[in-house]
Amino acid sequence: MSTARPRRSPSGYGRLTPLWFLAPAVLALLVIGIYPTLFAAVTSLRRYNLTRSRDGFPFVGLDNYQQVLSDPTFWETLGRTAKFFLCVMPFEIALGLGIALLLHQPGLGGLRALARVSLVVPLATTYAVVGLLGRLIFNRDFGIANSFIGLFGLPSFDWLGNSAGAFAAICVMDVWQWTPFCALIFLSGLSMVPVEIEEAARLETASKIALLRNVQLPYLLPGLTAMLILRSADVLKLFDVVFTMTRGGPGAATELISVYIQRVGFRVFDLGTASAQALLLLIITIILARVYIRFFYREIE
Repeated sequence: MSTARPRRSPSGYGRLTPLWFLAPAVLALLVIGIYPTLFAAVTSLRRYNLTRSRDGFPFVGLDNYQQVLSDPTFWETLGRTAKFFLCVMPFEIALGLGIALLLHQPGLGGLRALARVSLVVPLATTYAVVGLLGRLIFNRDFGIANSFIGLFGLPSFDWLGNSAGAFAAICVMDVWQWTPFCALIFLSGLSMVPVEIEEAARLETASKIALLRNVQLPYLLPGLTAMLILRSADVLKLFDVVFTMTRGGPGAATELISVYIQRVGFRVFDLGTASAQALLLLIITIILARVYIRFFYREIE
């Protein structure tokens, strides 16, 4: 009769194995996320202007933040960014919800899977490529936008050379790129609705609006919260599309807050002020996230 061997306690190396698997992710977070944030925080407290490097980078405390908060251009570009968000987000939510409800209908079969794959294409397109597509679409001489309005007998319009036209152009490209993201988020929320409850509701009412409000909406709110948080953060840092299409012009018509920070940091070379602006944007993003979570989760409860 063989006796069971006593179970050995795991060695120190064995206990550290999970940490070794986590080490690459932690290292990437430190290098990509935490270190630049700490560097920006330190830089924002100094007069860090590269054109005056001979004078050193003296510590100035909160002077950079005071300068940013008293800068009318900062508030103007921040207001323009908020206007951009309010222009694109309702369309993205409405179109995304409509696409999700259409794909959620029973009986679609393989068409639903094909549509999901096609929705990923705009999301997989890099920002710079989206900006280049925008320049081609809204080109005054051979753009598709002018070809389309020409079908109605309207003359060609200089979209990117006009303040209102350029702002509308970047809004259209953002809606094109991010509506599929909203649709996928809503579609995942609809897939969480219990089949029995949804089928019973369909039998009791023929109104799709009543079905959406009373049955499906509670399952959509968590995804809507995450969507608003991610899109708010993305709009506040949106740079590539705008810079590629218009470079913030004409004039300052499309100069969003990220484009203005880039101008302060890499054209004026005032990295101290630019770092203070970036950290203020981080604070605004955190505040907006807290507002979204508190409001929508209160609605869920």
